[in-house]
Amino acid sequence: MINNLLFISLAPVVIIAFYIYSRDIYEKEPLSALIEALFAGVMIVLPTVLIESVLILPVKGSGSIMSAGYSGFIVAGLTEEGMKFLAFYLFFWRNKNFNEKFDGIVYAVFIALGFAGVENIMYVFKGGYGVGITRALTAVPAHALFGIIMGYYLGQAKFSDSRRKLYLFMALALPILFHGLYDFLLLANSRMFLTIFIPVFIYYWIIGFRKMNQLSDESAFKNEIDDQIDKGDQI
Repeated sequence: MINNLLFISLAPVVIIAFYIYSRDIYEKEPLSALIEALFAGVMIVLPTVLIESVLILPVKGSGSIMSAGYSGFIVAGLTEEGMKFLAFYLFFWRNKNFNEKFDGIVYAVFIALGFAGVENIMYVFKGGYGVGITRALTAVPAHALFGIIMGYYLGQAKFSDSRRKLYLFMALALPILFHGLYDFLLLANSRMFLTIFIPVFIYYWIIGFRKMNQLSDESAFKNEIDDQIDKGDQI
């Protein structure tokens, strides 16, 4: 049973990780760097849980809309996305492998997946198979989508001098906003908000795919690879 729960917990993490890796078409990141990113996500779980356990005290047990907003945007959104941003900035901002915009998405998502994997294990081992299936379709992809947004703007910031501060701000603020809204709609315990949740989550997917497509098309290595393909066709 434990092995089954572990599989359900980590399967969506592995699937998304392979997908993001496959989308890094023109210059794939070293596996050692990807493992480091996953490990960075794992390492921030403990301090995140400790911070959240303190921040939640003022509204613990409350079922109001205000407490749902506070829990979603501050306790979860600000803390979790803030820790992911810090991990990225400390370990990958100056990493030599971060040499094109799309790399921002790759490393941010892998950090998010490391975090999501540990978080998922805790929830699934407590709630069982039903929780595992639900989170495989919602929470784990959501963490990856927040990572895409963060990574997109970190990639823009890395290779922009004039707008670097703005992009860095957006790399933190937008994932907090997206994450906070996601949690708020679920925590509000309202049929109306649950109805809104579905199109919002679909919108997150649309934005995520658009951001990946854009940075993939802007790859610094795209023309080089395309030239090699053209030469191969000519031969």
